[in-house]
Amino acid sequence: MLTPAGCDAETNWKSLCAGRSLAAKNPEFEGLGVDISCDVRDFDAVAELGGRLARRLDRFAHLGLAAARRAVEDADLRVARCPPERVGVVLGVGSNSLRTYVAEFTRLGQDRPAAVSPLALPRSIPSTAAGEIALDVGARGPNFTVSSACASGSNALGVARSLLLGGMCDVVLAGGSESWSRMTAVCFSQMRALSCRTDAPSLASRPFDCDRDGFVLGEGAAVLVLERLGHAQARGARCRALLCGYGSSADAHHPTAPHPEGAGAEQAVRQALADAGCTPGDIGHVNAHGTSTPLGDAAEAVMLRRVFHGCAPPVTATKSIIGHALGAAGAIEAAATVLALERQEVPPTANVCRQDSGRELNIVTNAPLRADFSRALSTSFAFGGQNAALVFGTV
Repeated sequence: MLTPAGCDAETNWKSLCAGRSLAAKNPEFEGLGVDISCDVRDFDAVAELGGRLARRLDRFAHLGLAAARRAVEDADLRVARCPPERVGVVLGVGSNSLRTYVAEFTRLGQDRPAAVSPLALPRSIPSTAAGEIALDVGARGPNFTVSSACASGSNALGVARSLLLGGMCDVVLAGGSESWSRMTAVCFSQMRALSCRTDAPSLASRPFDCDRDGFVLGEGAAVLVLERLGHAQARGARCRALLCGYGSSADAHHPTAPHPEGAGAEQAVRQALADAGCTPGDIGHVNAHGTSTPLGDAAEAVMLRRVFHGCAPPVTATKSIIGHALGAAGAIEAAATVLALERQEVPPTANVCRQDSGRELNIVTNAPLRADFSRALSTSFAFGGQNAALVFGTV
């Protein structure tokens, strides 16, 4: 995991459990109207990847590649000892990286096409991160990117699981990666999707709170090593959790707004529960999508209350701490859900003071909640009505 909360799993967990938003002023967003974000700090791409590789890639690929290296090390995975054609990579990336486009489009606008970098395209397309991970670790199995906006990371994990269950792979590196740019910030600001609480950045992201007014832009990456349990046990791997169920759906309702009753989201959640062979009563924790947008949170709260018969298990909204990492968010939250299962603890949600009447959830606030649970749900819902849900369980 590389997120605004830290560049390794343990640091991330400690920061999430502290329950304080990491949003701050972003000098690169000065003059854009909304000038706050959550940024990955303490990460030096040149130091970690080398100058040549760092210059060749955009930041989303820096983060994804670094996360994959950490995941491989954590899982004690030696790709060279596995048939490399049976090791896949599936990464969720929400869109083209726009970070270095400004310079290239400026050159083209100045009628200097010969000055446009030949790296402009390969460094920015969503599939770059997955391809670079395969190149780095020597994985020659299925390799592609899943792009379903803010559900990309969760869908990548679900698709990776299908590759394992279908027998095509023994191991899949799966997750998501995304970085912001000035254009990203402007586009979301023009859509009025971002919080305007720029005078108090740490209070801006407030999922499920009555005073929410939009999300805080974030960035980051998370990669998980997925493999069948028997394969992992045979090589003596540390098994952190089981990915038990996956559901995916479309609202087919509106280009950007969610279905007001969360119908598509409910369909994905119930699919994931059925795939995991469990009922709502088996779920002991929910890592909610919880972006802090008025419509999105309202629809999700209504849906969760309906699925859990008005009594949802302890809920946390990770975006209240680290902002919204777009295509990477689902993977980051999946990793946080795995850590919660391992530690039997639910991290708190920041900035929740008062919930909408009739849409109240059992949201953990102020401090981590010790709990005893064997199943947890992580949800991701996206522009375009694209929904994904994952059920994790203890080993």
